[in-house]
Amino acid sequence: MAGISPTKLSETVVRYLDDFNPWHNVRHFAQNVGNDILSGLTVAVIALPLALAFGVASGLGPETGMWAAICGGIFVGLFGGSKTGVSGPTGPKVVQLAAIVELTRLANGQADLGFIFSLVFLSGLVCVGLALLKVGRFIYYTPYSVVSGFMCGIGVIIVVLEIPAMLGFQTPSSVWEAIRQIPYDILHEDPRAVIVSGATFATIVLWPRISPVRWLPGPLIGLLVGTGIAAIFQFDIAYIGEMPTGLPKIYWPSFSRFDEMIGPATALAGLAIFDSLLTCLVADNMTDDRHNSDREIFGQGIANMMCGLVGGVTTATATMRTVANIKCGGRSGLAGLVHGVVLLALMLGLAPFASYIPIACLAGILLKIGIDIIDYRVLPVLHRMPFTDALCFWAVLLLTVSVDLLVAMGVGVAIAFVRVIHELGSLYEQDVVSVKQAKRQFPGDKVMPDELKERILKLRLEGPLFFGVSDTLYRVASSMNDYDYLMIRLHQVPMIDMSGAFLLDDIIDKAHANGAIVVITGLRPSTRRVLDKLKILDKIGHDRCFEKFNDAMVWIEQCEGIPVTDGEVNGGAVTDVVESGAS
Repeated sequence: MAGISPTKLSETVVRYLDDFNPWHNVRHFAQNVGNDILSGLTVAVIALPLALAFGVASGLGPETGMWAAICGGIFVGLFGGSKTGVSGPTGPKVVQLAAIVELTRLANGQADLGFIFSLVFLSGLVCVGLALLKVGRFIYYTPYSVVSGFMCGIGVIIVVLEIPAMLGFQTPSSVWEAIRQIPYDILHEDPRAVIVSGATFATIVLWPRISPVRWLPGPLIGLLVGTGIAAIFQFDIAYIGEMPTGLPKIYWPSFSRFDEMIGPATALAGLAIFDSLLTCLVADNMTDDRHNSDREIFGQGIANMMCGLVGGVTTATATMRTVANIKCGGRSGLAGLVHGVVLLALMLGLAPFASYIPIACLAGILLKIGIDIIDYRVLPVLHRMPFTDALCFWAVLLLTVSVDLLVAMGVGVAIAFVRVIHELGSLYEQDVVSVKQAKRQFPGDKVMPDELKERILKLRLEGPLFFGVSDTLYRVASSMNDYDYLMIRLHQVPMIDMSGAFLLDDIIDKAHANGAIVVITGLRPSTRRVLDKLKILDKIGHDRCFEKFNDAMVWIEQCEGIPVTDGEVNGGAVTDVVESGAS
């Protein structure tokens, strides 16, 4: 930082941190107030049973899921990077936390709440740190086939899981359990639940087509219709029921067992980032908007820190709630904030009003959400997709449904990565030819005797020299023989990694073993730095690295004792020919 004034440094820091200023979200709150409030109310009702269920699934109790939904809604609404993202407990994150809870139980079998909530707080700190490092931009390298497979997989999961609830049965804990259960449920359905869920679903589908009131979202009207039918006819079906209420207990974080916490906390933070940013990509595809990844990570960090303080499970931007928010007309963080405030009101005493909502009514809402989240843009072209894209899409979809999101995304990105490396390697241009056989003749041709030209082998490389092209270059190097000079042209090599550098080292060693002299032309500064650090240029000699092709030819002429006539050859100076003009 030498030479930078304190004032300039301060201004730079302020500009850097301005990206995380909540005002970027707050200034949009007034643009869509009516729809955002109604959307927040609807999403809160949808999130309520999910939050309770996720709290129970974590092994920490239903209220922990509620406090996570409250913190996620309020703080990601203020600090998050997606205008339509709604945060709260999610399936992948709760499964991850539940495993940690089981591994850290006390001797009496109770969950170690102090340790767990400190862990959640620390995971939030890790997210904040990563946000400040601005790592979020890398999510944009996720291929569309991966995002599309994830969207379709989530849609399938929601649809399959909600069918039993629509038929009057308890929602299964997994997709496979639902698939096994559905045939029995169809044969033994509860007509009252089917009426409520069917009426709710039909209302949501028909409302946009028949209603002149555009600002009332279909899911909210469907909720009122389904709940009204159940209340009027006094259907004896499953309702949300009573839920725990009251102020939270504060858990001040303790890092006395930091060495035990940092690993799990980093894993929680990593999944929070991946889960959240992937959902943000889904939201971007649905709204033609573009989220701020670093701000989203920062918002998740703040939300998870607050979860740790008030005793909530870990959070991430939830796909189901985000899609519901978009479909209900939410367009700013105000919707997520309202969703959190509504859940907070329920926790502080308004829970009896939610107890009248039938589970089948919520199932009808979620079924429509599941159908909407499927990526219909890609379905018509599935049979025309390139093989690797199709493989990636189906792998992500099937693994999302059958295993979990993290595995699915890892496999999808790996397939896409291998494909890119393979294609880059196949497109890599290289040429190895004797100077006499070169298609383009350089100005020194006529001066040099033909027998000398036949002793010079020119290896032309174009493109990044990295591990993906090692096989191609290895085969080229194996074909080189019968030469006294090897000229390696690197003018068109913009970068080189260790694999490429060591492959070049092997080519140089082979040339030296054959008694040949190696010269390099057109070495770029970035490539030179790598070869210098690995001591590869020392084997050649820095005096044999030339800027231009013809400079190397003049040097070879001098080595062979051939006089260079005043630099004029074919009407042009030898040293005037730039590297790119000599093949």
